[in-house]
Amino acid sequence: QVQLVESGGGLVQAGGSLRLSCAASGSSFSINGMGWYRQRPGYQRELVATITSGGSINYADSVKGRFTISRDNAKNTVYLQMNSLKPEDTAVSYCNALVVTAYPRTYWGQGTQVTVSS
Repeated sequence: QVQLVESGGGLVQAGGSLRLSCAASGSSFSINGMGWYRQRPGYQRELVATITSGGSINYADSVKGRFTISRDNAKNTVYLQMNSLKPEDTAVSYCNALVVTAYPRTYWGQGTQVTVSS
């Protein structure tokens, strides 16, 4: 089983920045991919950004040019630098990890609140 520990959420004014961090532990197997998802009030959970162990990155259109995902494979840690935050970015942000052993399994962190005030 993989445990994901998130940090970095908080309250910020519009136009400000936050950096989220997610560290994975508890597994002896390599993590193939990690990512960030968010759940905004009134919406289903949605993809924000993903990164594979090989460095392939995908972003949601809504965050392109503002958010940057990065990964430290040695630490099994993923980061999300969020700049130019908008009130509509207010959400619970969740870290995700994909582990492939005999079959793919996904794991989720408990979430961290990101609140952007007007």
